[in-house]
Formats: sequence, structure tokens, C-alpha cells
Amino acid sequence: MQKTMRAFVMKGIGRVGFMEKPVPDPGPMDAIIKTTKALVCTSDTHTVGGAIGDRQDLTLGHEAVGIVYKLGREVKGVKEGDRVAVNAITPCWQCDNCQRGYPSQCGEMLGGWKFANIRDGVFAEYFHVNEAAANLACIPDTVADEAAVYTCDMMSTGFIGAENAHIPIGGTVAIFAQGPVGLMATVGSRLLGAGLVIAIEAMPERKRLAGHFGADIVVDFQEQDPV
Repeated sequence: MQKTMRAFVMKGIGRVGFMEKPVPDPGPMDAIIKTTKALVCTSDTHTVGGAIGDRQDLTLGHEAVGIVYKLGREVKGVKEGDRVAVNAITPCWQCDNCQRGYPSQCGEMLGGWKFANIRDGVFAEYFHVNEAAANLACIPDTVADEAAVYTCDMMSTGFIGAENAHIPIGGTVAIFAQGPVGLMATVGSRLLGAGLVIAIEAMPERKRLAGHFGADIVVDFQEQDPV
């Protein structure tokens, strides 16, 4: 098996580059994924800019899909060779916060955010996933990797935002900004049964996309007070 891999890393605040790293090994409940597609998030640029402090040779990235390369001996429900998506948030699903329904706060505030924060991220030929049975989702044969990778953060983050708003059936919701996550919050609000979806956005292309993805009204904050 391959012993080393290339990884795109943060070499310090404001500095990035490639380096060779060992291919990780899985623990009993974990998996190693061979990366096929990955996306850059604005959070990656914030990280490099120093938003979470200095990091030395930390592999960046938290949005990727791939092929199961190696499995821990206790992992059930997925097998080597499966195409899988991995969420940006990879909780333990066992601690008190996870069991109470707050997996993003796994163990501590923002503890579910492990990739490119407290452990190497996904911008490498291979990456490690903890608690693989809970944190991997098999990709249907009819869905291309290029499409599936959007579920890893943009779609899931937008959807959970809509869910956390507890929108009543037929209710009204306002979504500020229609970037990728905002657009997915617009979709999620519509799927949850909102009766009136108001998007706030000024960029012409994003205003058009907001209507395409389900906004009933698009308010341009440069032209009027959205409140």
C-alpha cells in the first residue's frame, strides 16, 4: 500500500504549500478515504489568515468525497471501495453534547469541527475519518462526485440553519445573504414548508439564483432597508 502522500498545508499564518506526509492508518472505528473531489471553503482562507490561531503544517480543507481505502476492524455498514461523502463536522456521537442533539459542539464548543482545526483536513490524497460508521454517507451510483461534494458543507450547513430556525409550516422566513450556504438555507426553508421565503441580497446573479432556488421575494439591501 502507498506509504506517503501529498498534502496542501498551512505552514503558518498567511503561508501555505505542499508537503509529503505519511498515509494515515485508521483506528478500530475509523476509515481512510482516498480523495476524489474537494472544495475550498471561505473558512479555509480565514484559517490561513489566522482566525483560529497559528497552525504548523496542518492539512487544510473540510469538504471532500472519495473512496473508502482502508477501514478499521470494527466499522460496519460500509466497505472498502465504496464511494462516500464526509461531512465537514465529524462528531464522536457518544458524548453528552452529541447525545443531547448538539453534535457540532461535540465534547466542547465547536468540538465537532475537527478537519483543519484540531486534526489534518481533507486536502490530501488520503484523509482520516473518525467514527466512520456514523460520519460516512454512501454516494448513490446516479450521483457524480462533483455533485455529491456540495453536500459536505454548503448544503448541510444551509439545511441545518433552516432546521434550527424551527420554521412553522406556512411560516415566513428571511434569509440574509444568498451565497452558497444562504442559497441552501433558502432551499431548506422551502423543503420544510415555509409559506413565504424572503431573501436579502444585492449581487445580481445571486438575486437570480435566490429566485431559482425558492425565494418568493428578493430584497436588495442596497436599494431599501430589508428590515
